[in-house]
Amino acid sequence: MQPASSDVELSVVVPVFNEEAVLPLMIDRLRPVLDGLESTYEVLAVDDGSTDASPVILQRLRRQWPALRVLRLRANSGHQAAISAGLARARGDYVVTIDADLQDPPETIAQMLQVARDEKVDVVYGVRSDRRTDTVFKRGTAGAYYRLMRALAGKKVVDQAGDFRMMSRATVEAVNALPEQHRVLRLVVPTLGFPSARVEYERAVRAAGDSKYPLRKMIALSVDSLTGHSMAPLRLATWCGLCGGLAALGVLCYALIARALGHVIAGWTSTVVVVAAVGAVQLLCLGVLGEYVGRMYTMMQGRPTYYVAYDSLESHEQVNS
Repeated sequence: MQPASSDVELSVVVPVFNEEAVLPLMIDRLRPVLDGLESTYEVLAVDDGSTDASPVILQRLRRQWPALRVLRLRANSGHQAAISAGLARARGDYVVTIDADLQDPPETIAQMLQVARDEKVDVVYGVRSDRRTDTVFKRGTAGAYYRLMRALAGKKVVDQAGDFRMMSRATVEAVNALPEQHRVLRLVVPTLGFPSARVEYERAVRAAGDSKYPLRKMIALSVDSLTGHSMAPLRLATWCGLCGGLAALGVLCYALIARALGHVIAGWTSTVVVVAAVGAVQLLCLGVLGEYVGRMYTMMQGRPTYYVAYDSLESHEQVNS
């Protein structure tokens, strides 16, 4: 982990995974913004095990832009792990996390920094005020996700705020100190309760390339969000078991009364339905419990979520030493 440096006021962490088509466009828009801030800065591009030409492009861009720092992970570890790796190595007094696809405008960084200074807050969230460029399915699922998270994890969760945010050094150190391995930063940062503000922006279309967040990863993120930040699924399993027990008791009472009155129920359909319903509830409860047990097992193992293979800053320091 790199210590904070007073020589770097702003760090920009950019997770990269197979973004060869968009990287030059990203740098062309990001560099003028940072040069106009009149602040010392570094751009920390975290290569999350890319298999395309992204590593080569990053090295070429680094020769053209000394402030660009390349951090390469040994294997693809996931979007949240890549951001966490960047936060652990960032040196700035303020740290911005932004994706490379240009759906979040780099120009907003200047406004974020101004808000952080003027209002003296630790976190500035980038909030998507307009998502018309997303598909109807994407807008619907994203809206449902944020409503669910706010209902289960608390009102501190910022609606329509993804991973585009600015954090103070104190916030970054607090996040780095957390023992969670499968952290979902869009939920972790708000739950810290540090003073915060919001900056709204319009979400743009992806500048180039394909989305790196397919439905499978969106579902995995939702599961991590639920099991990592709320006890509601466990309580749901408890209530399902209680309701199932009450329903079984009701069926038993009905059967005893029917037998006493001489009304024998013919057929087996009702029995099959009851058994299938109880079995489904039991499997659901076991699945929920398994998710929580799995998270505890992973934490007990203590395995890192990522491994750093290369840091251009360390290589540069070794050459100059």
